[in-house]
Amino acid sequence: MAASPPSNPRPAQVARLDSGTPRVPDPTRPCTVRRGGALPGSTAVGERPIIEPFRVHTVQAISMPSLEVREEALRRADYNLFGLRADEVTIDLLTDSGTGAMSTKQWAGMMLGDESYAGSRSFFRFEEVVRDLTGFSEVIPTHQGRAAEKILFSVLVDEGQVVINNNHFDTTRANVEYRGAEARDLVAAEGSDPALVAPFKGNMDIAALRSSLEADGDRIPLVLVTITNNAGGGQPVSMANLRAVRQVCDEYDVPFFLDACRFAENAWFIKTREEGYADRTPKEIAQEMFSLADGCTMSAKKDGLANIGGFLALNDERVASECHNLLILTEGFPTYGGLAGYDLEAIAQGLVEVLDEDYLRYRTRSVEYLAEKVAAGGVPIVQPPGGHAVFVDAGALLPHIPPHEYPAHALAVEFYREGGVRGVELGSLAFGVPQQDGSEVPAAMELVRLAIPRRMYTQSHIDYVAEVVLDVAARAASIGGYRIVEQAPWLRHFTARLEPVVAGSDG
Repeated sequence: MAASPPSNPRPAQVARLDSGTPRVPDPTRPCTVRRGGALPGSTAVGERPIIEPFRVHTVQAISMPSLEVREEALRRADYNLFGLRADEVTIDLLTDSGTGAMSTKQWAGMMLGDESYAGSRSFFRFEEVVRDLTGFSEVIPTHQGRAAEKILFSVLVDEGQVVINNNHFDTTRANVEYRGAEARDLVAAEGSDPALVAPFKGNMDIAALRSSLEADGDRIPLVLVTITNNAGGGQPVSMANLRAVRQVCDEYDVPFFLDACRFAENAWFIKTREEGYADRTPKEIAQEMFSLADGCTMSAKKDGLANIGGFLALNDERVASECHNLLILTEGFPTYGGLAGYDLEAIAQGLVEVLDEDYLRYRTRSVEYLAEKVAAGGVPIVQPPGGHAVFVDAGALLPHIPPHEYPAHALAVEFYREGGVRGVELGSLAFGVPQQDGSEVPAAMELVRLAIPRRMYTQSHIDYVAEVVLDVAARAASIGGYRIVEQAPWLRHFTARLEPVVAGSDG
């Protein structure tokens, strides 16, 4: 069910990263294959439409609830989109984590799953693939990425310490703070400007990293870099920046870990944007990224192309031994880590498939296509688009809603109300810091993430999403804010109960 593009869209300048020459994207143009030196997917005369590099094997019906049903669903869920039932959603862009489609080879591999409690053949295949990709000798499976974080931080992080990252995502931050430590974000300055076009806005601020290590080095048990930088708009990190982080960590003898959930998308951006990598394969680039780190946490629900799973990988045998002890206590035996053998098979195959160049070209171009369509209609977004999602700048679109009334949440609610499109708020509801006096320190940016599940939706689905976004943006001035009625002490955005702020109230 695809809606036609607007008849007279307002053009927006989207810069090219190779030459700095701006171009005006055509929202009616299909996804295209790059021929030349521009950003992947850049349009030019003579390009052919990109096609999905797969055929649809099995289909699932999509729900199309009426406006009345959507209104009732919002009330029942206390205006928290996490509380909606999946069959109340038409296009689900809440997350790209575990929501994509698996390949026939992954499904076939699952039939080979060895469910032995100890010493499963499926584990050893999984271990072989992870070792080949990352170079890390110790491979610890977990049921998902946050479990790997919990185990690693339980071993390395103590109360009063500081964990540095370009940007902590929500579960990473919560796991750090649960240990009584500070989660300190040191993304480079360009990463805090949504409209700025720069190739690697996920980079760590190296000067700030050095200053933090100089001032608090004895309190910093590890440095993390998230690739790609999800909280900052899915922005990539350059190889040069990773190398600089490695050098500084070596100077201060601090371990360096990657949060590697979207390592393949980051590798693709390095290949297409960083000098010297155009002729390298995504796998070779990924291997170089991992070689610069002491270990990684990984959610296989993203660039593992699986519906569940994750791992912790590292080289330090002493730390790995402590992690194994915690794994047995909380997840399971080290050769299954809370996963079925068939899950390990699916992840192993997914880690191979995700590095295919045709897939990565299609993946990043699909996201760019949605970004171009909404930007052409005047909707402010994080530029350039990342590899897994379009991030709408709710702070810029709804300047009349103050941060304590959660403009990004308000916008996400309207996307659902308008067309059954479920995104997620990544603003002050997710990242604001409540104070003892009842006030809040707002998030650095007020964003709504429209995360595109892998190998799931077609171009007409994306056209529909763009139309919903544009229709909501056209009535932005009429959108009001929200207040929290009830919240949890950790990760409140998952379960908070909210209500609309009535015009004229004290908010």
